[in-house]
Amino acid sequence: MTETLTAPDVDLTARFSDKARAVSAIVESVATLDAAFDYCVDLCGRHGACRITISGCDESLSPPADSLCDLKQGKIIAAPGLAPDQFAALAARCTDQGMTCLHSGMRDNLSGVDLGFTIAELGIAETGTLVITCPDEDLRLATMLCEYHVCMLRRSTIVADAFAAERRLLRYMRRTPDYTAFITGPSRTADIERVLALGVHGPLELHILVLED
Repeated sequence: MTETLTAPDVDLTARFSDKARAVSAIVESVATLDAAFDYCVDLCGRHGACRITISGCDESLSPPADSLCDLKQGKIIAAPGLAPDQFAALAARCTDQGMTCLHSGMRDNLSGVDLGFTIAELGIAETGTLVITCPDEDLRLATMLCEYHVCMLRRSTIVADAFAAERRLLRYMRRTPDYTAFITGPSRTADIERVLALGVHGPLELHILVLED
């Protein structure tokens, strides 16, 4: 269960949203977790299926090799961090729309995950940063392999800066094994002739859904 660090602060929420949008994140408000699930399914439905093409698929191949190029046809939403009842609610929506919903087995679906859904532990207003504890490999992969990363952030867990979250962060670090991700905006690089490109090393878009708790 997520711990409330401070009372909901409208100014912190506005500051977090402004900073997150400044680094190309898309920030929206939702009233319930179900509304967040509806957002995910709608977003995934509005975009073409992600499919990582295997090298050589544009060549004339033998039937067995050609079948490898068709491993990924439908749309996939991954949500490995959800509780069983929460996952069931999202999976039912996916089934209604002809989509696949994954709770585990991310390594078996490397041919393309359309959308990854996660829930952040903290939001840092100073930089528009999400903090996600994800010691589970499936959860880590869900934040990195997808075209679209949708992360729900409870408004009550937004803090001013990293110093305000110090006790919580120290507690994460004492757990082993531990993996805490700090995510600020979608994946980006400017390595190629100093031209900014999004989605090179990870998700093309980061959608942050602020839950009005």
